[in-house]
Amino acid sequence: MTLLVCALWAGEIAVLTNGFTLRVDRHERRGDSILLFTEAGQTALPVAAIAGFEPLPEEIPVETPAPAPPPPMKTPHDLVREAADRHGLPAEFVTAVARQESNFDPQAVSRKGALGLMQLMPETARSLGVNPLDPAANSDGGAKLLRELLLAYQRHPDQVRRALAAYNAGPGAVQKYQGVPPYRETQDYVDRVLRHWQASSRLKK
Repeated sequence: MTLLVCALWAGEIAVLTNGFTLRVDRHERRGDSILLFTEAGQTALPVAAIAGFEPLPEEIPVETPAPAPPPPMKTPHDLVREAADRHGLPAEFVTAVARQESNFDPQAVSRKGALGLMQLMPETARSLGVNPLDPAANSDGGAKLLRELLLAYQRHPDQVRRALAAYNAGPGAVQKYQGVPPYRETQDYVDRVLRHWQASSRLKK
C-alpha cells in the first residue's frame, strides 16, 4: 500500500498553472493528485495542474471605530427655537412666549391646568394634535397655535398684540373686546412677552 504524504496548513493560496489562484484551508498529496480542502469540501487536481502554494498574506487587524457618542440632549430652548423655525416664526418671538409662559419648564402646570413649555390647555393640545406632556410636541403645538393666531389677525394693525392676547385669554375674549381685553393679567402678559422679544432681538444684533 502506498503511504500518503500529507502537508497541512491553516490556510494558503494554491497557484494553478493556468494562472488562477484558490484560497484553500490545506492540501494533501495523494499519488499523482493533490487534494485541496476548503469549507465547501475537497477538490482533487493533478499534480501537474498546480504550480505551487503560497502562504496567505498576513492579515492586518482592522481597528473597530469607537461608537459615536450619543447626540447631546436638546434643551427646552432648543426645542422652542426648532418649533419656531418649523412654523416660520422668529425664534426670539416664540422663545419670549415660552419664557413668559413657563420659564422653559417642561413640567410646568398652571393653576388652570395648562401644561408644559408653552402652557397648552389639554383641550387645546388635542385640537392641535400634540401630546402636551412631550416637550418637543408641546413646543411644536405652541408655535403652531401662535402662527394660526397671527394669521387670524393679520389684517389688524395690532396683529401681534391680538395674537398674544388670544394665546393668553382665548380668541373669544379678543373677539368680544375687538382687541386686547381689559384683563390686567392679559395686558401684563402681552407687555412682558413683547419686552422679552425686543430684548432678545437686541441681543441677537
